[in-house]
Amino acid sequence: MFDFIEGVVENHTSNSVIINNNGIGFNIYTPNPYVFKVEEKQRVYLYSHIKEDEYSLYGFKTIEERELFLKLIGVKGLGPKTALPILATGTVEGVADAIDRGNILYLTKFPKVGEKLARQIILDLKGKLISVSTNDNNQNEELISVLQSLGYKNNDIKRVIKDVDSNISIEEQIKEALKLMLK
Repeated sequence: MFDFIEGVVENHTSNSVIINNNGIGFNIYTPNPYVFKVEEKQRVYLYSHIKEDEYSLYGFKTIEERELFLKLIGVKGLGPKTALPILATGTVEGVADAIDRGNILYLTKFPKVGEKLARQIILDLKGKLISVSTNDNNQNEELISVLQSLGYKNNDIKRVIKDVDSNISIEEQIKEALKLMLK
């Protein structure tokens, strides 16, 4: 429903921020509310959670955080209130790496995540997450999206994306990635 909101951070609570947008205060649950500075204009990427008796907004500093959150809440038995602490105490890259390596010990350190839920997370998400750490993340996201739409598997994309020059146009990056896929 909403993609993001921009506004002035009015206040923090232990698990949310209050964003003032045109005189309306939005209470947004977030993994770490203290990354948003009070009295500064901030952009918060949103997820709207609607149930019959609840309407909640969840907010994230980056698109990558939100994407991981969305993948996590898609796991059977894992809702938004369990996914939020995972993002609060772990990094996007760390969580994605733990899932891809099947690291149950790492996942069970998070609140409310036992061994059974950790196994379910790994079962549902292993090989479906791509964590790439480079300077130009938006171009990488676009390149990853194009390669996925062409039907390439995430493991193959991970293998070649690190060798693609991020200083060239997206069209050239796609050509370079496709050449690397054929090797």
